[in-house]
Amino acid sequence: MLFNHVALMGVGLLGGSLGLSLQRQSLARRVTAYVRRSTSVSEALSLKVSHHATTDLGEAVRDSDLVILCTPIAQMKGLSESLLPHLRPGTLVTDVGSVKASLVADLEPLFQSQGCTFVGSHPMAGGEKIGMAHARADLFQNAVCVVTPTKLTSPKSLSVVRQLWEGLGSSLLEMSPEAHDQLVGRSSHLPHVLAAELASYVLNPCHPAEQPQLCAGGFRDTTRIASGSPEMWRDICLANARNLSSDLGSFIQSLQEFQGILNAGDGPAVEDFFRKAKGLRDSWQQGRNNPSDE
Repeated sequence: MLFNHVALMGVGLLGGSLGLSLQRQSLARRVTAYVRRSTSVSEALSLKVSHHATTDLGEAVRDSDLVILCTPIAQMKGLSESLLPHLRPGTLVTDVGSVKASLVADLEPLFQSQGCTFVGSHPMAGGEKIGMAHARADLFQNAVCVVTPTKLTSPKSLSVVRQLWEGLGSSLLEMSPEAHDQLVGRSSHLPHVLAAELASYVLNPCHPAEQPQLCAGGFRDTTRIASGSPEMWRDICLANARNLSSDLGSFIQSLQEFQGILNAGDGPAVEDFFRKAKGLRDSWQQGRNNPSDE
């Protein structure tokens, strides 16, 4: 048993899956879910994502040795400020947020002021369906989880956070918050923007009524993640705006270059464009053992 009491701040897809997985892997004697609505208390208990659920913040974290922030990123700082009076010194805090630099900069000194420790985490797992009803105990199995320590992070705290994610079945990558945001902006945040724009463009009502009927598997697979939470992706894009904007600029330039060879009728160049992409994608897929999607 790694933890005596884990408090989950929010139990949507990720928080709910954490609750299920912590129990399945016997990593916590007690799991408490903090929720905003009284109806969510009964839902959390009926789905067994936690041993206990409450709308009372102090009750949720009382005597906890680990607190995991699972709310949208924009809510985490305010929630953390509200948590401080209820935490005992020595409590370890981590999160599941998709952007790390601004979050770590805000939360690390905040929790240190209370004698607690914050270590940033980001499990590369999730899906387009939201809410605890879609939580899965195996969501983090074979997923990559990034931990983002700083020079202020103690080796002991980092070790415990690593044990948490390894115990949930994840493989670990360790990097700075800034490096994380740059890489994930390109591989996760950019694709969500592109999927959303493609869905908006193709399914725009200005197109003929038959258009949706001609959207088959390729369109479905490419736009699947556009069904994700608008609130969550608003927060992610704004929190990582600098990296995402730069990636969008590079991507737009690449599209314009393809448009140029297409307009020129350059068949070999068009074929080479698709051949290179296929080779890169096939190579990545062959080495991939992560069934989860974010």
